[in-house]
Amino acid sequence: MHFEHLVQINDPLNPLLTPLSAQQVWQALLWRAEKPQDFQDDVSEVKIHERGDDYMVRSFRLGNLHVRDNIEWDEGRTIHFHTQPNDEHNGGILTIAIETPDEAQLFVRFTYNTPLADTVAAGSDDASDAYFSSYVKSAYHEADIDTVRRIRELAAQGSLGH
Repeated sequence: MHFEHLVQINDPLNPLLTPLSAQQVWQALLWRAEKPQDFQDDVSEVKIHERGDDYMVRSFRLGNLHVRDNIEWDEGRTIHFHTQPNDEHNGGILTIAIETPDEAQLFVRFTYNTPLADTVAAGSDDASDAYFSSYVKSAYHEADIDTVRRIRELAAQGSLGH
């Protein structure tokens, strides 16, 4: 399954949104990589196994699931979460990219690639994979909106600098 969407951070036409800098968003994305429990309530047992200048290997529990990620980043631009498959799930890749089409606008693009089927296979009468895929896409979208909401909270608290 491939799923991609944009979340607008800065909108010059919406005075109710406090503008954030790309650096603030970047700091929050690294924070999310290191401390996912600060962005999602059902995350526990977070361990950083390895860390370098542009990568990290971590594991955590998400409810009953054990998750292990290899995370790589291009400073200030993109962060890639390579979730390793195991007996509980098939893994996948999440890429989060900061996009600044001009000085006034700021977006975050979330791109998911998973082994889950996107559509019903040709000749198949079973629509359950397509239905499940639709449900997963909706859940990803909501989680990403929550991530941006949490980024805004951290910025309002002064936790991300200026």
